[in-house]
Amino acid sequence: MHIHVVNPNASAAMTEGIARAAEAAAPAGARVTTTGAAGGPLSIEGPVDGARAVPWMLERIEEAEGRGADAHVIACFDDTGLEAARCLARAPVVGIGEAAAHCATLVADRFAVVTSVPEALPVLRGNLARYGLAARCAGLRAAGVPVLDIDTGTPEALAAIRRETAAALNDDGADAILLGCAGMATLAADLSEEFACPVVEGISAGLALAGALVGTGLRTSKRGAYAPPRAKAAP
Repeated sequence: MHIHVVNPNASAAMTEGIARAAEAAAPAGARVTTTGAAGGPLSIEGPVDGARAVPWMLERIEEAEGRGADAHVIACFDDTGLEAARCLARAPVVGIGEAAAHCATLVADRFAVVTSVPEALPVLRGNLARYGLAARCAGLRAAGVPVLDIDTGTPEALAAIRRETAAALNDDGADAILLGCAGMATLAADLSEEFACPVVEGISAGLALAGALVGTGLRTSKRGAYAPPRAKAAP
């Protein structure tokens, strides 16, 4: 089983961190390769960054399809370009935001999302509505910390994430927390122990669901919404 993980941003440091997290979370016997979307934005913090990242990310997915990848995982909690990627790929494509939310609903009644910056909140809110999971979300909270600061693990970033996690549990009534940024992957175990609740990070959830889809032989439908793009004549 070959699972391709793509970081939609151009940060080499984030791609390396995502690769380590993906290797640690890989299903038994799976081979994981991780790519980055060189040429796109260094981080994805809102709709403009997401739109600029998509063409580069789709190139990485198309290349991995050509190498025989059995599944793809988009390692951005915004699920950047997820629908377009599913149109392009025959292998299953899993977004870590959707994967984390589905996993949370299996272990808790209501979850909250703690993400990076306020610009991400409308994107995440729209995604949850599209996935049919908005009613299970107790709240969406931004730590107010840039993605690259989260990835480097500054003390200020960690303090802000802890603060918003506590508020989501105590004020919003969440039973579980979703860490709404790929750069937060290493924090899940410590936060789960500290706050005595499930803390779901998307890379592990995404790898687990991708492996399950491959194991059951499922591939992306090429009918309806995920039909491949029509061939176009050269201009």
